Amino acid sequence: MSAVSTSRASTNGAARVDVAVVGAGVVGLGVALAAVRRGLRVVVLERGSEASGASIRNFGHLCATPQTGLARSYAQVAREVWLDLARDAGVWMREQGTLVVARAADELALLEEFAASRARDGAPDEVVLLTARELEQRAPVAPGLAVGGALLPLDLQANPRQALGAITAHLAGRGVDLRFRTAVGAVEPGLVRTARGEVRADQVVVAVNHDIDLLFPEVAGRVGIVRCALDMLRVEAPLRMPLPAPLLTGWSLVRYGGFVETSAAVAVRDRLRAERPDLAALDLNQMYTQLPDGTLIVGDTHARGETVSPFQVERTAELMLAETAELFGLGAGAMRVVERWQGVYASGPDDYLDVEVAPGVHLAAATTGIGMTTGFGLAEAVVARFADGAQTEPTTTTTTDQEARILA
Repeated sequence: MSAVSTSRASTNGAARVDVAVVGAGVVGLGVALAAVRRGLRVVVLERGSEASGASIRNFGHLCATPQTGLARSYAQVAREVWLDLARDAGVWMREQGTLVVARAADELALLEEFAASRARDGAPDEVVLLTARELEQRAPVAPGLAVGGALLPLDLQANPRQALGAITAHLAGRGVDLRFRTAVGAVEPGLVRTARGEVRADQVVVAVNHDIDLLFPEVAGRVGIVRCALDMLRVEAPLRMPLPAPLLTGWSLVRYGGFVETSAAVAVRDRLRAERPDLAALDLNQMYTQLPDGTLIVGDTHARGETVSPFQVERTAELMLAETAELFGLGAGAMRVVERWQGVYASGPDDYLDVEVAPGVHLAAATTGIGMTTGFGLAEAVVARFADGAQTEPTTTTTTDQEARILA
């Protein structure tokens, strides 16, 4: 039986659950998981026939190590949840860490500074510095291109397209009532109005990422949440060896909080912008993951606005493919594009939207591109607050505003 079918009746005879979750992406499913683990009755409401948003349009990179502040805390919690789901739900998982290639002396200096800072924090095992030869032995970069690199051993990789389905099936098996093709029109304390009728719940968590402005436009406007669109590709590429882990580049070093906090980050950022203003204009994060079928995910760019254009400029793909060919030492025409897509996620001035807008009505979203990495940690914090009486306060700020610092 589903969680709803066994739930108690409310005063007007309608079924009532403990927790109603709006949205079946990573954060929404994480809320459902955290709630059902506590023995709560849960219903998940999703307007689509399956999750098709930011939670499946990403690299699957669970990049915990470079996070800082609250994001780092959430990433550490989420890492354990992902490992549990790999065991319990059959989520495909790669536990080979993250590789970082340094192609210039300032990039290597940044990695050395980052490693030293983590050692001072009592986490020396989080960063392993690599020589150029060691990096080339681990990653299929072009010989002679790297001056060094690093391994971040604790990071993970999932396959988003497989993971979301496996987690959904796992939750259904645990009694969560999953209602797809159920659009939500309004949320108020104790009540969710949907296209298929009313749902009554003691607690409601709205986890719809960038679509928060459709249900709570005043909150989105006040906080400053917009949409961030990404250009991404999946390609067949004749790499000289498999890519065993996600691969970051110098463009990644000016994105993630732990890297950005180093004194060397400014020099890396300024050099990259001066050398390649065309790529800087795309707000590039040049990184890669390889899927189980051997294809390579290539990306990604960033463009922000209340509405983002659905039209992708082919020149952007050409630039990303040219950078890929150079990095891996591939000849012209060696790659074949299998898929192109646009990712979209919520972007705000802080890492998270986490507010209680009315009694028992919570809004939860990662408002940078770290939902896969930290979303389960955010979900756990939200549920712990109302289910366990945890004393943490809902917040829309973090100790590190990553993207604002990067773009400054």
